[in-house]
Amino acid sequence: MCIQGVGRAPLSKKLIKHGNSLALIIDKPILDLLHITSDTPLELTSNGDAILVTPVRNKKSQRRLQASLDKINQNFGEDLQRLAE
Repeated sequence: MCIQGVGRAPLSKKLIKHGNSLALIIDKPILDLLHITSDTPLELTSNGDAILVTPVRNKKSQRRLQASLDKINQNFGEDLQRLAE
C-alpha cells in the first residue's frame, strides 16, 4: 500500500534527530488507518534498498485475519481470480 492522496505523489517524510538516533514521525491518520498505537510493536525489515515497517499482530488477530481471508477465498475465489486475469 502506498500512502497518498488522489492524484498525488507518495507521502514524503524526513527523519528528525532524536538523541543519538534518527526518528520517523508517522502522522496520526496513518497510524489510525493501520491501527497502530504507541504500544504496538513494530517489525523493521529491509531489502537493502527500502525499509518496511510492519505492525506485529498477536496470534489471535492473525488467526482471525486468516480465517476471514479463507472465507473470502472460499466464497469469492473464482470471481477474484477472473478479475485478476
